[in-house]
Amino acid sequence: MKIKVVVHEAEEGGYWAEVPALPGCATEGDTMDELMLNLHKAIEGCLSVDVAEPKPGGKERILEIAV
Repeated sequence: MKIKVVVHEAEEGGYWAEVPALPGCATEGDTMDELMLNLHKAIEGCLSVDVAEPKPGGKERILEIAV
C-alpha cells in the first residue's frame, strides 16, 4: 500500500509529518531517516486501532475491506 504524507520542517529543527488519509496520525524526527522510521511506526499504529463491534440487533453492517 502507498500512502501520502506531508513533511514539514520544524521551527526548532528537525521535521514533523502528518498523514492526511489518517486524521490524527502524525510524528516527528530530528533527521529525515528518523522521521521515516517514526512514520512507519505511526502509520502501523494508526491502522491497527481496534474499533468496537456494534452490538447485535442493530442495523449496522460489519464489512472488511482491503486497502
